[in-house]
Amino acid sequence: MKQNSYEMIIWWSTEDDAYVVDVPELPGCMAHGATRQAAIKNAEDAVKFWIKTAKDDGKEIPQPRGRLLVA
Repeated sequence: MKQNSYEMIIWWSTEDDAYVVDVPELPGCMAHGATRQAAIKNAEDAVKFWIKTAKDDGKEIPQPRGRLLVA
């Protein structure tokens, strides 16, 4: 499983004055940054940390499903 193959949703938050990235397949996995590139890099680091923590805690790690479709 490639850690960077999880879907990431990126948006600008005027409240935080930053780009925010949500990784919906990994509950609670989010990051932010002053630029889109920084936010994505921070999100990639957050995914690695999320997976490491899940492994350490013996929890199941969801397989990346690719693009999520919301109806």
